[in-house]
Amino acid sequence: MRRRGFTLIEMTIALAVAAVLLASVVMSIRSLTGARAKEASTEITATVRMLYDTAALTGRTCRLVFELPAAKDNEGEVKYRAECAKGQLTARKDRELELREAGKAEKELPKKEDRRFKSLSSDDAPTVQELTEREKARVDESFKFSGYTNEEIPERTLPSALRVSVWTKHQRDAVSSGPAYLYFFPQGFTERSQIVVKQGTNAWTLSVSPLTGKVAVVAEELAVPQ
Repeated sequence: MRRRGFTLIEMTIALAVAAVLLASVVMSIRSLTGARAKEASTEITATVRMLYDTAALTGRTCRLVFELPAAKDNEGEVKYRAECAKGQLTARKDRELELREAGKAEKELPKKEDRRFKSLSSDDAPTVQELTEREKARVDESFKFSGYTNEEIPERTLPSALRVSVWTKHQRDAVSSGPAYLYFFPQGFTERSQIVVKQGTNAWTLSVSPLTGKVAVVAEELAVPQ
């Protein structure tokens, strides 16, 4: 009896099945070893270094913005992007606090001083209140952040299997849901911070030095500094 060999269609199907099985094995290995978390940690580390250098060279305050999924959303994606202030001014992390302090200082100005300046102004000249409003608008505009358009730092979305938490020195606990920010200042320093990237039971901790912007990467989840 003559033996029949494989037809071209049968060989193609067999190769396709083998490719699917191989891809499944590779995905399982990547999941077990936390390869995706390691890759994401490397990308975030490069972004931190670039933003640190950008702030120092341009004289603008920059920040790394994380958009973390809600606590109840187990399948949400983690996104992060880079932003820099329009003006060459150093913005505080708590913008609302700054505005409250500015308003408080304005209220504490003696009323007689305000009347004296008004008396010196002509009918066409702006009043002290108008000048104050103009200056506040100018400063506020300078403090606004806009998306950093450098093609080397595009907005990135991490695989849904990854989870990220962000801690900075002014926080008691790490942020694992909602927005999180890491600031870089023109004077050549940043915030002391830790970024943890997790994939299943695998975790990578990125510790950022405030004076140099260098990132130390450890293949485990470190506790938040006290």
